[in-house]
Amino acid sequence: MIELYETGAWLINGRDIIRDDDQAAARLKQRGLAASRDEARAGTIAHGILKAHNSGDARNLKIKFDSMTSHDITYVGIIQTARASGMEKFPVPYVLTNCHNSLCAVGGTINQDDHAFALSAAKKYGGVYVPPYLAVIHSYNREMMAGCGKMILGSDSHTRYGALGTMAVGEGGGELAKQLVGRTYDIVSPGVVAVYLTGSPRPGTGPQDIALAIISAVFKNGYVKNKVMEFVGDGIEGLPVEFRNGIDVMTTETTCWTSIWKTDGRVKDYLEKRGRPGDYRELSPAPAAYYDGLIYVDLSKIEPLIALPFHPSNVYTIREFQANAKDILVKTQEEGVRALGLTGLELNLAAKYHDGGVYVEQAVIAGCSGGTFDNIMAAADILEGKSTGRGNFSFSVYPESQPTYLELIKNGAVAKLMAAGAVVREAFCGPCFGAGDTPANGELSLRHTTRNFPNREGSKPGEGQIAWVALMDARSIAATAANGGRLTAADEMDIRLSSPEFFFDKSIYRKRVYDGTGRPQPAVALVFGPNIKDWPAMPALGDNLLIKITSFITDPVTTTDELIPSGETSSYRSNPLRLAEFTLSRKDPQYVPRAKAVQACEKDRAAGKENGELAALMQKIRTIAGCEGMQAAQIQIGSAIYARKPGDGSAREQAASCQRVLGASANLALEYATKRYRSNLINWGILPFLVKDQSAFGLDDYVFFPGVKKALLEKAESIRGYVLGGGGVSEIQAALGELTGAERQILADGCLINYYSRE
Repeated sequence: MIELYETGAWLINGRDIIRDDDQAAARLKQRGLAASRDEARAGTIAHGILKAHNSGDARNLKIKFDSMTSHDITYVGIIQTARASGMEKFPVPYVLTNCHNSLCAVGGTINQDDHAFALSAAKKYGGVYVPPYLAVIHSYNREMMAGCGKMILGSDSHTRYGALGTMAVGEGGGELAKQLVGRTYDIVSPGVVAVYLTGSPRPGTGPQDIALAIISAVFKNGYVKNKVMEFVGDGIEGLPVEFRNGIDVMTTETTCWTSIWKTDGRVKDYLEKRGRPGDYRELSPAPAAYYDGLIYVDLSKIEPLIALPFHPSNVYTIREFQANAKDILVKTQEEGVRALGLTGLELNLAAKYHDGGVYVEQAVIAGCSGGTFDNIMAAADILEGKSTGRGNFSFSVYPESQPTYLELIKNGAVAKLMAAGAVVREAFCGPCFGAGDTPANGELSLRHTTRNFPNREGSKPGEGQIAWVALMDARSIAATAANGGRLTAADEMDIRLSSPEFFFDKSIYRKRVYDGTGRPQPAVALVFGPNIKDWPAMPALGDNLLIKITSFITDPVTTTDELIPSGETSSYRSNPLRLAEFTLSRKDPQYVPRAKAVQACEKDRAAGKENGELAALMQKIRTIAGCEGMQAAQIQIGSAIYARKPGDGSAREQAASCQRVLGASANLALEYATKRYRSNLINWGILPFLVKDQSAFGLDDYVFFPGVKKALLEKAESIRGYVLGGGGVSEIQAALGELTGAERQILADGCLINYYSRE
């Protein structure tokens, strides 16, 4: 089904693979090729696009993007950061969509206040404003912004338009703010891994099935972490573009940096239908291209799959799952308890198996991965003339955009779905992050969305509530709905899918979208609601740093949704102080009061006050060689969290900024799950320490780093710290990993805003 090459590989003429083994040189010679690996690396599609956008050298890239995009959880903070950093206009097209907080019932009028702010910003600085319900962020960018050879930066982790020939990157808000003030996105040249597709999908197998198969193969081993996934092979030509988009958007869950696909006539047709023929050009690897790895995917061998809680990589074939459902459900529940600390909750996942099958209470097809025209058409065809039943099972469908929705109405698909019992809603990302269709306690929901992380569907384990989400393709979800909630793979049914032509009505956007690109109006005043606040002042890094571990998390992976929950927090995302109150609220409810206590201690220290605990700590510090005469006035105090592998998932910068607002100075980790989360920490002045031994310290321990600022700026490979424990003082070593000169200065200055203010 899927094979991961243990070595790199050459791709010859876009189709023939030569493994980088002992026979590679001879095979290349037979073809008259003598290119070195470095020369052949330049033949990848990714290399060509990066080179065209790079003003740095071949290793240290300095990228400027063609356009940017944000939604209404992220754009206020980004614009506020850029304003404080000296922005006068948007230097590139910047799309502000309203698809995450468009339900104004969540937080009353607060959400709509942000939309008013965005429209005023689009007018003032020259941007694009997409009103609520018109389109989800990535669908609009596919339809109106993506183009072959372009690069797009988005403040959402699923910013992926590779199937349309666009290298799109999801990052935290700080990286967008840099672009808005004319700076570059700096990154070491990434490795490129080929994803070689061959064969054709089976009937009943959809894009989510292919995506889950790839995620399952590469997530845990880090095969593509922070690399580019480049899709090539003869299997591409048989895939409709929307099928490709459905696979592509899920590459985020592999932890790759971005993706790119070979383009062809189908992509050309897609862009022409959307009125943008000039955005097409053929993209293919050079006749000899070298890849740092290769994922060989035989599409014909992938059958319908399910990703069980709590990660898209927890994948089984539906056939295998049905045959061993009771045992697998028990195993999944036990793994969840161990990994996530769910003890004390009444868990009933195993009870979903009864009467010879697995029964679910809810199903959802939505967003940038599920809500595409092809997926919803397939669901409508499968459900035609059937019923979802009168029981507890519910089924919701969210078309990705108004143009898609209108076409589904015109061709009768919406009527088929509604007649079967489905509820067809508007373009909205809520089901993907816990602000729409939140299941009841103990329910199991099947979703063709992007993630099934814990709590992401909106449940609150800290308050005794837990729900379960499994990911499946729209086709199998529709088959399940046709059986009233009994889990069913699409290939278990005799299904005949229609292939109606899609007609894109661009006038919907022309009538409603404000596009002020290149036409800023400086006289326009920004519209501030009462819950839109400026960022509070952040201190620069002190010469010596004392941190207290205010949360100690030993889960294998900690997601950004656990660091700063989505859903109920969204109404406060434009108010840094209010939002910070939710930091780690579902994972470690005591974190906020602990962090605030450290913050209060630092304020007292800065004011010349020294409480009993600080006096005792100073006595220990003075026992360290070179610190004998050190005074409290010379030491900065901050909080820190430890997590084994934090930052998987969302690009939301609030996972870092909320910590910083509460006085955080550092994080400690064995590794960071994603580049985007580490970038968020850096841009908010939080030192991203790497440590090797989590047993060296624990919750409530203090760790002292003398000379930390000097070590940072002088690029010390290792930074010595001292754990001030009950048994005395013990030494540890920490590292900061690879940092650019600008990143070191941002950390020294305390945050990105301070960095720009200093210049």
